[in-house]
Amino acid sequence: MEFMPDKIICEDAPDMPEAQQPDAEIIQKLSTLNSIDYDRQREAHAKTLGVRASTLDKEVKAIKGADKEAGRLPFANVEPHHEPIDPAQLLNEVSSTIRQFIVLDEHQAQAAALWVALTYFIDVVEVAPLAIINAPEKACGKTQLLDVMGRMSYRPLPASNASSSALFRAVELWRPTILADEADTFFRDNLELHGMVNAGYKKGGFVLRSEAVGDSFEPRMFSVYSAKALAGIKLEKHLPDATMSRGIVLNLRRKLSGESVSRLRHAEPDLFAGIASKLARFAEDYSEQVRQARPALPEALSDREQDNWDGMLAIASCAGEEWLSKATAAALKLSESSNDKTVSAGNELLSDIQNIFESKRIDKISTADLIKALCDDEEAPWSTYNRGKPIVPRQFKKQLEPYKIESKKVMVDFREVRGFKLEQFTDAFMRYLSPPVLSVYPSEMQANPATVRPTAPTDSPTEDRCGIYPSGLQASDSGVSDSKTDKTAFLGVGVNAPIDDVMYF
Repeated sequence: MEFMPDKIICEDAPDMPEAQQPDAEIIQKLSTLNSIDYDRQREAHAKTLGVRASTLDKEVKAIKGADKEAGRLPFANVEPHHEPIDPAQLLNEVSSTIRQFIVLDEHQAQAAALWVALTYFIDVVEVAPLAIINAPEKACGKTQLLDVMGRMSYRPLPASNASSSALFRAVELWRPTILADEADTFFRDNLELHGMVNAGYKKGGFVLRSEAVGDSFEPRMFSVYSAKALAGIKLEKHLPDATMSRGIVLNLRRKLSGESVSRLRHAEPDLFAGIASKLARFAEDYSEQVRQARPALPEALSDREQDNWDGMLAIASCAGEEWLSKATAAALKLSESSNDKTVSAGNELLSDIQNIFESKRIDKISTADLIKALCDDEEAPWSTYNRGKPIVPRQFKKQLEPYKIESKKVMVDFREVRGFKLEQFTDAFMRYLSPPVLSVYPSEMQANPATVRPTAPTDSPTEDRCGIYPSGLQASDSGVSDSKTDKTAFLGVGVNAPIDDVMYF
């Protein structure tokens, strides 16, 4: 007599007849049976499903293998929320949850919320900006913010002090969200890790490594594209400019006695899991919309900053105009704050030279006088640049070489000396110093000379007093000031910092 079970023998079997159960549900239930019970039922259920027993075996084995693999994952698999979500309401919830546990301003919380959401859209955005959680001192909440963001992120993987080999293999296997605390200690001298993090900034980024194959080695490409968050103290000092520029920088401050936040250990048990489930549903329903979105990117942002914010603004656009406006304001505010802390040595030197030409109202100067003027500024790094001593001509020359600027013979005070003319710096000033923003560009000037606004003594505050810009080009009065770069640090290092922390030329 052939054995034909009425239903699958397992405790949580459904009440409906087997013929009405979806095939996937039947196979899922069969995968929970032990070997003896499954062997007794496999042929009967294969016949009911209209497949061969061997085919059923493969399907059940695949489910068991997936369940076994899930049990080994270092993060939980998040099931999407059972109901559609309101993107604006969800982003508000993520932002307010972050501020519930961390002291940070509204723009930072909104940026952090968008970055958390972006981790779920990692497969449809082209750029995965770093979340750089920075603090000037201990006890500013950097580790806690990393923890809070990680609990809501897609496949969070704490990776402090992990080797680069382990990390790129983890990214290749799982595409997790990497969470690295204490980046100021383990990241600083790890050049291989620098390369991996920088390469993983854009989709398609990879590292090339050799792997043992039999008795030989073969090259293999490992994908390193994934969302990554780095937290540490004074990261502008320890991370290369190339890494800092790839990040959304959240600069935290120590909590005042009057500021109050909740204890993370007192959080509701399902708070973060519930938000993660909603974010997963958000990505499931809106991935195609984010993929096709082309949000308007503020012109005030540099090309790299526009890349950083493109995906996050696309996500914000799904939540309506109000959130898109919030995201744009956050992009401008955080980028402005970040730029103040990541001025390169060459950029700072150009800014100081420009100020000397303007303040002295000259169009040429000797090298010796220019270096003296630079060192006379007590807030600038040049008087202590050379191991506590003033910068020397050779170092000065090295800094200007990338801009193709070299000293030459000039007439100063009726004598011929080695020095510079203002016109030698014009191109570098316009390309590398921001602001000013030009209201007229060379192409426009050539096309329609009548549109060029002549300069006048009354033009202020952006008047071109010393002929800094080419004839006919005038800095626009856009409300963006040509402010001096921050003098408290050079290359992220204070003027009185230990000698070993400064890069010499």
